[in-house]
Amino acid sequence: MRIVLDRPRCEGHGLCEEAAPQLMHLDDEGELVLDREEVDGADAALANAAARVCPVAALRVA
Repeated sequence: MRIVLDRPRCEGHGLCEEAAPQLMHLDDEGELVLDREEVDGADAALANAAARVCPVAALRVA
């Protein structure tokens, strides 16, 4: 599975980072950085959790 980020939609709330810190982080400018785009198993579950908490729906797992 792949994490897909809609960068223009992302507002840098950081809720996704809190849900899946091993998969993504906010950089010094508050931009989301995907540390891993390809996920499976437990990491896919974390990625889905991160997508669910995003208030602007900037993440999805496909």
